Amino acid sequence: MGGELGEQVVKAAEVGGAARVQTPFDVSERRAWAGSVAAYEAGFGRLCAYPVPALLDAAGVGQGMRVLDVGTGPGLVAAAAGARGVQVVAVDAEPGMAKRAAQGVPDAAVYIAALPQLPFMRNQFDAVIGNFVLNHVGRPRVALAELRRVTRPGGRIALTVWAVPAASGQALLGRAAAAAGVPRPADVPALAPEDDFPRTEEGLTALLNEAGLTEAGCRSLAWDHHTTVEEWWQGPAAGVATIGRVVTSQGVEGVERVRRHFALLAEEFTDGDGGLVLPHRALLAYGRVRQAS
Repeated sequence: MGGELGEQVVKAAEVGGAARVQTPFDVSERRAWAGSVAAYEAGFGRLCAYPVPALLDAAGVGQGMRVLDVGTGPGLVAAAAGARGVQVVAVDAEPGMAKRAAQGVPDAAVYIAALPQLPFMRNQFDAVIGNFVLNHVGRPRVALAELRRVTRPGGRIALTVWAVPAASGQALLGRAAAAAGVPRPADVPALAPEDDFPRTEEGLTALLNEAGLTEAGCRSLAWDHHTTVEEWWQGPAAGVATIGRVVTSQGVEGVERVRRHFALLAEEFTDGDGGLVLPHRALLAYGRVRQAS
């Protein structure tokens, strides 16, 4: 099935997965990413590439394994996994992202699917990886249970999330929106408090332990993202991700207000050549599915 793109219509009862859970946060995420593949690749995609080698290492991805990449986006992680000689299966909730991944990683099997319901039988994969996917699900604990379900006993799961508090470069766009007086709109809900967890090394490790994983751990990854004012602005201006929905929520005039404040605040991060150097920090967590006794 390598390279074939087909939307999965298998029911949860047939694959043994969790019943579909659509929280207001999940619905908002689908809107935030709809039709965003080109704008994402041109901006945020390069940022999210940094943790990929460490993510694959944490999952022990190596020759001959069967690996699932959840939330593959345009397929960057799937491509990197495939280069290690593994059999790659990838899923993404956004059809445009899945199509781009299928085009860019022809040896992968790519599906349109969203956590917490994956179209696979239990124990199918030697390793499961998700680059920032937990940032985009309404019930992270239910999502983790689903990842554990499709991973074989003894297999590894590795995930990244953005750290909180955010590094200064990551906070730049939010600061610009706040300075422009553009709040988070009511139709862009935050994660429900009972579903959230501390975005710290300790908090994410505890979440994996709670999910029943063994050998759980977490470490911070910090890096400077090199970009330009123009490149960094085009994603939110196009409505990409949650920050994009905030920026565009008050129409053209609101977008322009945020842009002006963004340009001023970006001067803090300008290097000698006129580019932007934006500090970012993420958390890399990993664990192993318990062996059957």
